Amino acid sequence: MVVSEAATDQQIAQWHKDGAVVIEDFFSAEEIAPIYADYQDQYGVQGQGDGRALDFKLAGSVGASHRKQFMNIDTLPYQASVAMNMISLDPRLIALAKKMLGVDRVELYQSHTWAKFTGEADYDQAFHCDFGNHTLTVPGDEAKSRTVNFIIYISDVTDGVGALHYVAKDDVAAVLGDGAIVAATEQQPALLARQRSAAAPAGSILAYGIDTFHRGTNLTDLNGFRYTMTVSYKAAGNSQVGFHVWQFSPERPWHLILNHGSPEQLQCLGIPAPGDPFWTVRTLQLTQKRWPDWDMSAYFAAAE
Repeated sequence: MVVSEAATDQQIAQWHKDGAVVIEDFFSAEEIAPIYADYQDQYGVQGQGDGRALDFKLAGSVGASHRKQFMNIDTLPYQASVAMNMISLDPRLIALAKKMLGVDRVELYQSHTWAKFTGEADYDQAFHCDFGNHTLTVPGDEAKSRTVNFIIYISDVTDGVGALHYVAKDDVAAVLGDGAIVAATEQQPALLARQRSAAAPAGSILAYGIDTFHRGTNLTDLNGFRYTMTVSYKAAGNSQVGFHVWQFSPERPWHLILNHGSPEQLQCLGIPAPGDPFWTVRTLQLTQKRWPDWDMSAYFAAAE
């Protein structure tokens, strides 16, 4: 699928300039509907609170991260529909990630659900960047050494149900100085004054980088809920960046992906493409025995 059908060159340029861009209607309502149903089956529409907003912040505090904000998270592959499992590897996301990072091959290194509910937590956070738990170094100078994180909106995401807020790079530089990657407590109010909302309807995506200052915001709508999926890509072979380790969960339903993914989609998970030297008579036969319902015909044909 041509990238321009889902994202414009202007939107990609905005991502490079600001560090974040909202792309509305990236996925159609028909594509989102079965995944929304999966979220309802898994999480429902009511959390553990009474549906009324919580506010535990100290006076003058922007917010802070804490354990309860990170409830209702699950990791790929999901005990759900094929649609929910394959949206992380949608060809449009792969193509867009390649274009944003300026590379020919990308790898999926993060995919998780996140359901938030009014009253289950105070979701207000301080402004931060995500590189802290994605790399042991810092974001590189070139796009290809960075990442692109996509938040897929499974439900409508308004400010009343905790839309992510971010600060554009130029505004960050005005407060923290050029190249800053940490914001002190006393700098948080100045960032707050420059924040932008990433609110958008279901089917939209937010693309942002691990060096983009952003924060979670509280759910204030009575009985509100927010369904999203976080999906992250890096350049293939970039060992400095990581999050999930797919090989750690072989007992999970990988057949929902292997049996439906194209060679390019599966390559994003680290599976060698057809024709790769890894594929010998022995490795092909053993892999087919491990996953007997996976159509490996393209891999066998390329090895002939």
